[in-house]
Amino acid sequence: MNLAILYRGPLASCNYDCPYCPFAKRQDPPELLRADRAALARFTRWVAATTDVRLSVLFTPWGEGLTRSWYRNAMVSLSHLPHVERVVIQTNLAARVDWLADADPGAAALWTTYHPGQVTRQRFLARCARLSELGVRYSVGVVGLPEHLDEARALRAALPAQVYLWVNAAEGRRYDADEEATWTRLDPLFGWSVRPHLSLGQPCHAGETAISVLGDGTVRRCHFDPAPIGNLYDGSWRAALKPRRCGVAVCDCHIGYVHLKPLGLRDVFAGGVLERIPAVWPHPGGAASGTA
Repeated sequence: MNLAILYRGPLASCNYDCPYCPFAKRQDPPELLRADRAALARFTRWVAATTDVRLSVLFTPWGEGLTRSWYRNAMVSLSHLPHVERVVIQTNLAARVDWLADADPGAAALWTTYHPGQVTRQRFLARCARLSELGVRYSVGVVGLPEHLDEARALRAALPAQVYLWVNAAEGRRYDADEEATWTRLDPLFGWSVRPHLSLGQPCHAGETAISVLGDGTVRRCHFDPAPIGNLYDGSWRAALKPRRCGVAVCDCHIGYVHLKPLGLRDVFAGGVLERIPAVWPHPGGAASGTA
């Protein structure tokens, strides 16, 4: 059995104050941080003990996880487990990355996002360069807002050609044909993000070979379907895994629609689904060379 787990604990604090994020500059009280640390330790123990399943883990905290030592430690320890194929975290890359020298670069990977106005491009690129030195796989992304376009172009030109730069359509924003074409020159796969996917009734890997897990062990099909289907720690998740059709009207987030079977995106991102790295990159269209 191969199972992808998207884990999200109680953590909701972030060191950035992006205007497009509802969790900007949120601070968690000490008791919530203790609860998050304990929940992650429990999850890490479960992963280590569940050796009959080939596991891949994506940490998707509401806030920034890598400023917390327990997420860094979990990434390192899980990367060395022989039954863990991949361990990934979504991060703004604000924290130093030298600790990844202790991780297995064949398993650890990062899904990083560049937030102009929160960090200088030079500082962000220095973190990326260090990841490349360490041999750690990573993707880089930006939110497709007009005020980010010049920075996104400069970032694409400065990144190594083999690093995929993805663009997320800004929530609630409509893109005309010219805008879509502009962003597509930077990210040839932008079209998958720019239009929400009508998902109701569509077959999906979620709930079959991919699940969402909360800090208390509650298992859901995905982050966007709140109905629980079991619990990680009482074993009920095993019987719950089966082919399913989506019960949500629209899916507009990459970590959700990448699992919709009709889209075939698991093939597009084969070998890099959780870290958002396409199987074939640089893209033949030339975006990776900075020609946008």
